[in-house]
Amino acid sequence: MKKASFIFSILIILGVIYWSFSDIKPSLPKDESLVKTGFSAYNALEHVKKISLKEHYVGSKDHKNVQNYIVEELNKMGLETEIQTETAVNKKWFAATTAQNILAKVKGSTNGKALMLLSHYDSNSHSSFGASDAGSGVAVILEGLRAFLSKKQTPKNDIIILISDAEELGLLGAQAFVDKHPWTKNVGLVLNFEARGSGGPSYMLMETNGKNSKLLSEFLAAKPNFPAANSLMYSVYKKLPNDTDLTVFRQDANINGFNFAFFGDHFDYHTAQDTYARLDRESLLQQADYVTSMLGYFAFSNLENLNSDKDDVYVNFPFSSLLTYPFSYVLPMLIGAIVLFLVLLFFGFSLNKISVKNSLKGFVPFLISLVLCGGVSFGLWKLLLKIHPQYNDILQGFTYNGYTYIAAFVFLNLWILLKTYKYFSNEEKTANFLIAPIFIWLLINSIISVYFKGAGFFIIPVYCALFILAIVVFTDLKGRYNRVLFTILSIPTIYIFAPLIQMFPVGLGLKNLFISGILIALIFGLMLFSFYQRKSFWVLKACGILTIGFFGFATYTSGFSSNNKKPNSIVYIQNSDDKTAYFGTYNQVLDSYTKQIFDKNATKGSIKSAETKSKYNTRFSYHTKTANKKISSSRIVIDFDTIIGNKRLLELVITPTRKVNKYEFITNSKVTLQQFKVNDAVVNNGKNYTVEKGTVLIYFMSNSDTNVTLSFSVNKNEKLDLILNEISYDLLTNSNFSISPRSEEMMPMPFVTNDAIIISKNLKL
Repeated sequence: MKKASFIFSILIILGVIYWSFSDIKPSLPKDESLVKTGFSAYNALEHVKKISLKEHYVGSKDHKNVQNYIVEELNKMGLETEIQTETAVNKKWFAATTAQNILAKVKGSTNGKALMLLSHYDSNSHSSFGASDAGSGVAVILEGLRAFLSKKQTPKNDIIILISDAEELGLLGAQAFVDKHPWTKNVGLVLNFEARGSGGPSYMLMETNGKNSKLLSEFLAAKPNFPAANSLMYSVYKKLPNDTDLTVFRQDANINGFNFAFFGDHFDYHTAQDTYARLDRESLLQQADYVTSMLGYFAFSNLENLNSDKDDVYVNFPFSSLLTYPFSYVLPMLIGAIVLFLVLLFFGFSLNKISVKNSLKGFVPFLISLVLCGGVSFGLWKLLLKIHPQYNDILQGFTYNGYTYIAAFVFLNLWILLKTYKYFSNEEKTANFLIAPIFIWLLINSIISVYFKGAGFFIIPVYCALFILAIVVFTDLKGRYNRVLFTILSIPTIYIFAPLIQMFPVGLGLKNLFISGILIALIFGLMLFSFYQRKSFWVLKACGILTIGFFGFATYTSGFSSNNKKPNSIVYIQNSDDKTAYFGTYNQVLDSYTKQIFDKNATKGSIKSAETKSKYNTRFSYHTKTANKKISSSRIVIDFDTIIGNKRLLELVITPTRKVNKYEFITNSKVTLQQFKVNDAVVNNGKNYTVEKGTVLIYFMSNSDTNVTLSFSVNKNEKLDLILNEISYDLLTNSNFSISPRSEEMMPMPFVTNDAIIISKNLKL
């Protein structure tokens, strides 16, 4: 019967894991929640299909086509549209372009603060189709707005629609709106729809300069059907350098808002595989549920003041959309748990249910299991990168077989835990082994209560474990289904943490599998009564077999295919000063495409001043010298160069002589620019701008740009040692080259300048 109770417990655990995931993401048969809103998933998908027909990055032909399509759809709803054209500069990354935002407004019945619906219509340069990022966001806004307007209701608040431009280049469309548009002062709340992959649950992340309590209560009042959120992500997000359009509204205009973003299937992010076909329909439905519920509520609610003086802990919880309580409860809940733990220890020792000696012994397997699960997971992934070096060329850090690896590591960690406890256990009183995990969890929660209160829900598993310990201490319950009872009491623990175990390696990359390993060890310790069965060898064998099976399948699927393409890169670099030319590649593992350029004589490493700035600071893996094709470079005219007092004032105009997609200005020595402007847009808010060495400015040429004008002043004695890299994405179509195209199993590597011609030269200043 022990075996039957163990199997029943495992079935409960598996059922709760499924429940925890299904509650935070709709399934296709559950579309009923959208029917009453008038939202059509078919219409939204048609928008995605038409927006993502081709790459539509800033400056591309299809960028304008997508803009025209969105304007036409808004006009069909009877809305007047405006194209806001402004040169904008990112204040942190110093990227710039002339952005073209699409704007419309639904007039409300009052003059209060407006609700903004926000997403962006540019795709990532230069090969992404942008179906998920952020065609899905634009699509749900268009269809959600159509459904809302079809009800013929006049909203209380104005509804501003901002389909921003140049988000991928540095949030530049949002910056242009916040800096220049008069509607900014009327915005009370922003709803931003984004994607960082092509599937998975869409999580809610708040942006606020203050506290979250009022925003959270208003979010719950809107009654989304599938809310996915927790305050751990909120706290982490607030500590990281955020990078969505909504961040600009919070930082520069003190406007609150919600991000809704999915990040599953992270391997598709910013790639040629971000297509209509690969977009997870259920993720789109969840975004649709957010837009309909939020629009239906916030269009009629008071948006005048959504600031709060307190923060709340919140987390997905069984039979509840979100469990919430104030940060101020975190410390009292911790103190209560400590007191309860001490009381149970006293009675446990008094009633001979637990012993001091064996409780202390229990720290040995628990701490060893924590170290092993974290250490083995970390080290094994490093080893796998050596065995499969092609994984290094997937810059997102999440491989196509990443979900298989997560399963493999989960079962490996369970095997380690079972083996560890089997080795150290020589008694039947498992209760002694529960003391160490509770103590360590209390220690973790003590740190959380001081430094990271957003993770305050970590106390919930402790109370579940204390309840189990209380039953063991105060009763002589020895029925055959004790294990089942203790598993039922652990349901909140499983429900809360199962999604987190997957979330960390998916969202942050498989290098973070060790975090999941540590979490599994922590949870295992609290659920020892459910997992541990000293005389059952079949469980250990099952975990071992499943571990080998999943690792074997991951190895079998470690290659690339037409559905899971290999990213690769080739770049041509021409130096106009020394008349040399090179090819470079970011690939660590060469393939048939890159080997047509890089043979055994290729040089490992980079080329000075030839690399363009990238998200992951990726450097060339190989380069090789080639013939100089003498491709013409841009014309540079110095409009004025004069000295006034101690200042030297310069203005130069760069005009392309061919199709150029972006310019990078690089300094080889420390420089301080004063009154720095690009196309009359002020850089760094007009403050002095000092760069020790490296990129000074990246300017992306838009369809409306014919040239770039830089004006600035420097100290008259300051030496200017500037390099200009001009980049075009036409390597594969330029008649000077005859590079064979990629196979169906390949695609351009994202996050780096690719398929590009780079002309590099010193600026003679």
